[in-house]
Amino acid sequence: MKQAIVARTDVGMGTGKLAAQVAHASLAAYENAGPDARREWKSGGQKKIVLKAGSEREVFELAEEARREGLPHAVIRDAGHTQLDPGTVTALAVGPAPENLVDRVTGDLSLF
Repeated sequence: MKQAIVARTDVGMGTGKLAAQVAHASLAAYENAGPDARREWKSGGQKKIVLKAGSEREVFELAEEARREGLPHAVIRDAGHTQLDPGTVTALAVGPAPENLVDRVTGDLSLF
């Protein structure tokens, strides 16, 4: 079991903003997973990986792939209180789910 968090590289997030958006995405997708997946992921160490996306379009394409695969996922939009305009898409989390299924969606992306 693992979770992949995909963060945009084209919106100029600082390190702290990036960390917050990744955390939002991780928690939101976790909440969208079923109880068995949540329990298995938590008991297995909550494996996560953070990857790069170069555009909003790429985030939405990956989200659609996750939807088609039946995977828990969440797209995050910033509230606009600090660095970004309200509604800016910042990140996507896919999983927790079996590693091979998450990799079907995110396996070709580069590490952040």
